[in-house]
Amino acid sequence: MNFQSLVVLGIVIFIVAFILGVLFLQLLRHFSIVKANVKANEIIDDANKKALNIEKNAVLDAKTLAHEYKLEAEQDIKARRQEVSETEGILLKREQSIDKREILVSGRQELLLSKENELEKKLNKIKKIENDLDNQVSKQASLLEKISGYTKLEAKNELISIVRSQIETEVTGLIKEAEEEAKEKAENIARDIVAGAIQRYTADQANERTILPVALPNEEMKGRIIGREGRNIRAIENATGVDLLIDDTPETITVSCFDPIRRETARMALEMLIQDGRIQPTRIEELVKKAQDSINKSIKEAGEQAIFELGITKVNKELVNLIGKLKYRTSYGQSALKHSMEVAFLSGMLAAELGEDQILARRAGLLHDIGKAIDFEQEGSHVELGARYAKKFGEHEFVINAIESHHGNKPPSGVIPILVAAADALSASRPGARAESMQNYIKRLENLENIGNSFKGVNNTFAIQAGREIRVIVKPDEIDDLGCFKMARDIKQRIENELTYPGQIRVSVIRETKASEIAK
Repeated sequence: MNFQSLVVLGIVIFIVAFILGVLFLQLLRHFSIVKANVKANEIIDDANKKALNIEKNAVLDAKTLAHEYKLEAEQDIKARRQEVSETEGILLKREQSIDKREILVSGRQELLLSKENELEKKLNKIKKIENDLDNQVSKQASLLEKISGYTKLEAKNELISIVRSQIETEVTGLIKEAEEEAKEKAENIARDIVAGAIQRYTADQANERTILPVALPNEEMKGRIIGREGRNIRAIENATGVDLLIDDTPETITVSCFDPIRRETARMALEMLIQDGRIQPTRIEELVKKAQDSINKSIKEAGEQAIFELGITKVNKELVNLIGKLKYRTSYGQSALKHSMEVAFLSGMLAAELGEDQILARRAGLLHDIGKAIDFEQEGSHVELGARYAKKFGEHEFVINAIESHHGNKPPSGVIPILVAAADALSASRPGARAESMQNYIKRLENLENIGNSFKGVNNTFAIQAGREIRVIVKPDEIDDLGCFKMARDIKQRIENELTYPGQIRVSVIRETKASEIAK
């Protein structure tokens, strides 16, 4: 074979090999595609199996969760049905009680109607008797006119003129005697009057001074505070010693108690319970104890702070605690602790001006109302209780006398008790101390002086002691001594009828005859 033949043969072999290679590659590619399809089908089958398992598990979980929700809903519905049933029972009892009351009221109405008919019959009889008496009186009057020679009008005028001239001085004397007799019986009469007034006016007075509202976040909180069958509200009342008033006032509970410390403790405990959210008897006792500890700590700190600010030393610990209790005591809207500190500062300044013991004056001023810290839990006035405790803890005699005399119960025994009484009047009656504006304060003093000056025979009138006393100076040649007593009584009645004022106002009518000569 020549070279050309070899080239041709090589080309043919190359072409055949190329074609075989292409065919082999196509075959390999076909096999790879077939294998990939098989693997893909396996993956798809596996994925379908897993998806089926997941779907079965999800359905099973959903059914389980739905069953749990159903059980929980059934329990909730059962509890609510129980509450509704209890509420219906309470309402049924109330309806029965109302029905009984209606029957009782209807019976009383029938009794009242029968009594009214009887009274009407008796009234008709009385009217008939009165008519008969009037006829007899008219006959007797005609007979007397014939015998005396005077007409009825003439006899009446004559009698009035005679009696008027005789009783003018007698009436004034009787008034004086009656007032002297009244002063002797004043204590017993005053107690009876105060007791009667308290009995007739308990509601408004108690509401003003003994209740404290507590705000709630929502109306649902009222039910939680009451608790099932009222166990929570009973636990709060037993632990704090207060009454909780729950009415239709939205988002509000009222704390009622005469003791201001208990009232504040209950308010603080309620606020902590509302914030905590776990309202149950055990938690209530814990938070009430915590509130009591907080109040006691606040009382102690307030007493120590007051003593520190006034520079007073060597005060008994129990007295310090009583001073701190004044923080929660008010009088006419004025804080008892701030009032006592103000009296102490004023007493100290007055004592310094007069060269007296400034620290002792401050001490007496701070303790003058100490009885107000315990007058709601012990019998007796705050003056009696304060003096008793001051003696118990060995306070200075001036301090004790300042407590006893600052309201005039006893005469002051020195300069310091007088200064404390003056400082007490200044603190209580100054404009703004007891929510009274300057304009109203001045107007009240003007009205007092105008009432005094409106009487005949008055020379001048002065309102002193911040309106607690008015002094009326009369002309001695127009008003005698008995006339002074009558005028004081008339002025007192005018003030009571025309003015509104806190506390008491003393009326002093002064008559002075002054004789003078000049020696030459």
